[in-house]
Amino acid sequence: MNSHLLQVSEFNTAGYSPVVDFQTWRVAMLNYIDELQADKISNFQCHNETDEVFILLAGKCILFCAELDEQGCIIDIISWDMQINKTYNIKRGIYHTHTLSEDAKVLIVENSDTSDANSPSIIIDDSVRQRLLKITTSLWS
Repeated sequence: MNSHLLQVSEFNTAGYSPVVDFQTWRVAMLNYIDELQADKISNFQCHNETDEVFILLAGKCILFCAELDEQGCIIDIISWDMQINKTYNIKRGIYHTHTLSEDAKVLIVENSDTSDANSPSIIIDDSVRQRLLKITTSLWS
């Protein structure tokens, strides 16, 4: 193969992995991982410096966005049951998380410098996890 002409990457294990980093952008893959089951999600995260694009390639994925009050507490959760091959762009500064089916594969595009340093999280409690579980059950039943 002529690697100077073409880079071919794949990621087939559980979790998240960048597959291409180029200048200011990154393409990553997200596959099912136990910690993203609706009843095990621990936080919502936002990215202060970039939007984040999600494309469902296989399986099922629900994107959750949190609306916050002035004190930073979650007051509402908006969800989208993603459709395969549609593009979902989470805007910069929006707290979000997701749950995936065991056969899910999600393509993610974001700034290459996206990291925990510029992506604060809100730790959630059991009551929020129960809301996520209820949404997931109602969409996937």
